[in-house]
Order: sequence, then structure tokens, then C-alpha cells
Amino acid sequence: MSLAKIFITGKVVKNPEKRFTQNDLPITDFTIDINPQDESLVRVVAIGNQAENIEQNIKAQDTVIVEGRLQTNTVKTTSGKDRKVFEINASTVEKISAQSSSTPSKSAKNENLVQFATEEISEDLIDEDEIPF
Repeated sequence: MSLAKIFITGKVVKNPEKRFTQNDLPITDFTIDINPQDESLVRVVAIGNQAENIEQNIKAQDTVIVEGRLQTNTVKTTSGKDRKVFEINASTVEKISAQSSSTPSKSAKNENLVQFATEEISEDLIDEDEIPF
């Protein structure tokens, strides 16, 4: 059951796993930790070209942003109880930082960060008297 469109960030827990459907359509899934203090895990599933890209470019400990549809599934635990599992049917997955085996230099740190422009855009806005209605 699809609940909503979602954007979420988290750290990849283990390397993505790719498999194929009977029609040779690639499917990749992985789990991200969205709250390290509480270990809140969300499963991410991608199909087709997106699955191929994820399998090649995303590794464990990478920080990613995922866009997709939030879904819930019910699975049986080993004790026989039903448990709800949240998963995202991903439409876009972007790596926003990569794991590092050593301490990166200052310039390497800046490459991994998402940076936003700080320019003022108010000069480009239309004045009220320029609105045609």
C-alpha cells in the first residue's frame, strides 16, 4: 500500500544487493539508517536503470538522499508475529557523501558536502506595479 511521496536521508548500512526478475529486470535493495541514535532502519528498493546505478555507485557507509513512495509491508518474524516494515520504492537515489577510510583533507571534505548559493535573489523579483493584472 502506497502511503506518500517521501524524501529521506540516511547512511547505507550494508552494500546494495542486486537480483533479477524472471524477465531479467534488475532490482536492487539496501537498508539505510535514518536515525543513528535510535537505529531506525528503512529498506530502499529500486528497479531498472536506477537499480544498476545504485549497485555500481552506492556502498556501505555512504550517506544518501532517497526520493520515492513510502510503502508498508507486513512480514512474519521467526516467532510468528506480524511486524510492519517500512520501505521506499525509490525513484531517485543520490549520494551526498561517501565513506572514507582515512581522515580526508579539507578540500576533500568540501567535495562531499551539498552547497547552496548565498546570492540575494530579491533584485530579480518583479515589483508590484509590474504585475499585468
